[in-house]
Amino acid sequence: MENFTFDQAFWFSCASIALLLLCSAFFSGSETALTAASRGKLRARADKGEGGATAALKVTEDTERLIGAVLLGNNLVNILAASLATALFTRIFGESGIAMATLVMTLLVLVFAEVLPKTWAITRPEEAAARVSPVISVIVMVLTPFVMLVRMIVRLILRLFGMKDTDGQMLAVREEIAGAISLGHSEGTVEKEDRDRILGALDLGDRTVEEIMLHRSQIEMIDADKDPGEILTQCLESNHTRLPVFRDDPENIIGVVHAKNLLRAVNKLRDGDALKEGAMSGFDLMEVVNEPYFVPETTTLDDQMRQFLRRHTHFALVVDEYGALQGLITLEDILEEIVGEITDEFDEGEDQAIRAADNGNYIVDGAMTIRDLNRAADWSLPDEEANTIAGLVIHEAQMIPVPGQVFSFHGFRFEIAAREANRITELKIRPLA
Repeated sequence: MENFTFDQAFWFSCASIALLLLCSAFFSGSETALTAASRGKLRARADKGEGGATAALKVTEDTERLIGAVLLGNNLVNILAASLATALFTRIFGESGIAMATLVMTLLVLVFAEVLPKTWAITRPEEAAARVSPVISVIVMVLTPFVMLVRMIVRLILRLFGMKDTDGQMLAVREEIAGAISLGHSEGTVEKEDRDRILGALDLGDRTVEEIMLHRSQIEMIDADKDPGEILTQCLESNHTRLPVFRDDPENIIGVVHAKNLLRAVNKLRDGDALKEGAMSGFDLMEVVNEPYFVPETTTLDDQMRQFLRRHTHFALVVDEYGALQGLITLEDILEEIVGEITDEFDEGEDQAIRAADNGNYIVDGAMTIRDLNRAADWSLPDEEANTIAGLVIHEAQMIPVPGQVFSFHGFRFEIAAREANRITELKIRPLA
């Protein structure tokens, strides 16, 4: 160091290192801002005419290309800065300058080119993204050929190891929304009811009508061969507006009768305040039934809701691959997956599917779906192997248990409270923790 002078080359090297560190800070902050910024908030800013937000939306459409360009630029300036620092410190301190350059540059890069810009960007990601995106857009455009070359090399290496390459966004929008909603609920910023509605709507595309349909054993039907008076009485006493009509065999559904259509037809048979003499004897039910609408049990709830809206109907019969009747589904059933249980004046007398008992137990209807139970009690019982809570117990027990039997799995205690034939009708459930 005795022969060293602070000449023009020294100051030029110092200025170059400072400039490269500034560029590194820009790349680091830009990467954090553009990946952390909410596209929804950026869209709101863009709709207000903010040019930076518009540029940010455009540049983040291809995340892989964006990250590739930013990482390429960041590594380029960091390596160049480290090389200049090593040459400068070696000139000043000799061979010991290599170690000193490593320590000094590590500290400078960590503080000023990584932690500081990333902290600033993460505290206000949308604002930061809008500011840096015009420059980043140009850099991405310039570095795209090199990024494409790097991408090809990476994909070739992945294929050599038997791994498939991926295109498009690194995170699906739907998964990002679901994750944000769940995180907000766990932190107390999103109410449980709001979380359930939003996640319920997002899940419609992944669930099928088989999971929420009313099973055929619980369907109320009309026998077309019954006396017209009996049919009218059954319709009037029923809590349901639409009833399937069968002939000879409950599997042979020949139509669906709407109570309003039936009452209109009966009203035409009136003579003043009373029915015409012998009018009901000639009444033909088939004149007022509608054609049945059948759907496969594998239809997704999202598709089925669209079909209901397109066909202007609210009622469908569910069949399996062999055409056998499995159950029925209504538009209300699908809406309940979003907004929760919908009740009217005819549902007031129905028993609750879940109610609190003593010692932390819950009395649960065996036919209650696992999803509804999880929603009502805020639990997380798995629903991959069964739709109902009774089905889950049977699956785990590998038998049809009798009343009084107790099982423990998935962190819960299950006690069989009631059973009819081979069907579990009521359970006591309590979390073990």
